[in-house]
Amino acid sequence: MNYAEAIIVGAGPCGLSAAIELKNIGIEPLIIEKHNLVNSIYRYPTNLQFFSTPELLEIGNVPFTTPNEKPYRHEALVYYLKVAERYQLKINAYEEAIAITKQSDCTFLVTTRKTSGETVIYSSPYVIDATGYFDHPNMLGIPGEDLPHVSHYFQEAHPYAGMDVVIIGCNNSAVDASLELLRVGARVTIVHRGPVISEHIKPWVRPIFDSMVAKGLITMNLSSQVTTIEPDHVTIAAAEGQYIERLPCRFVLALTGFRPDRRMLEQTGVQLQEDREKPVFDPATMQTNIKGLYIAGVIASGRNANEIFIETGRGHGKLIAQHIQAQRTL
Repeated sequence: MNYAEAIIVGAGPCGLSAAIELKNIGIEPLIIEKHNLVNSIYRYPTNLQFFSTPELLEIGNVPFTTPNEKPYRHEALVYYLKVAERYQLKINAYEEAIAITKQSDCTFLVTTRKTSGETVIYSSPYVIDATGYFDHPNMLGIPGEDLPHVSHYFQEAHPYAGMDVVIIGCNNSAVDASLELLRVGARVTIVHRGPVISEHIKPWVRPIFDSMVAKGLITMNLSSQVTTIEPDHVTIAAAEGQYIERLPCRFVLALTGFRPDRRMLEQTGVQLQEDREKPVFDPATMQTNIKGLYIAGVIASGRNANEIFIETGRGHGKLIAQHIQAQRTL
């Protein structure tokens, strides 16, 4: 049995921020991370530029210095690594938390599995679930979605040079991907079930995207949805069922967003709200209905995982630390 003063599951920005806040009140936390540090940011497209300014991404009172008005992915990776090093955070990377069990009123057992297959059990009086969502894309549930030329992730454009590519969805990730694909000569078609493009597209990107659509360099299919995916084409249908069309393509990018996985919380006994899309918790403390079990970051969001960003989730750790400190003084 391994003991930790507190255990944080997830080494994203919100998990790191929570760890720093705990250290500030004299608690040495252990962070369990099944991938690498800030894995969700690592899996962003290589050339992604954040919507936020650098000061809104800062944690631990460490300045995020950049010559750019909006920082890029590679800058954020360096920044969060430096913050973790400065605070000497203890992070067990490539170790997955698979179960959280309430042992008594003041003890949790956290079971983990290393990449070697070894199982480890930790005990702790406090557990913070700061898991993200990038491992769980919103599936379409259509035939062919599991074919090898279909991906829910876009990393960079090079593999798609000169290819016919269908993008499903029209959020920021889809727009960014379409513009990068154009630069390598890909022929891009976007299929979007909504009647209009999202109003939340980055304002400095939207005019460029609209121009590419107006010039016919990006083909838009609004009020449409992909119904089947075949090795060399997709079938799309109008949302009202007015037409069905076969569209040749070599690759499909289903950029339909992601969702948090709350199964481990449910198995621990955390209740879900009526719509079963959000855990029951106190927003003033981030504590769930189970004493000593907290949530931080996007895991606290509802159906729309984008309702909590780094900018807002980074503050959850301070609320948790304040509550724990208050409980310890009682």
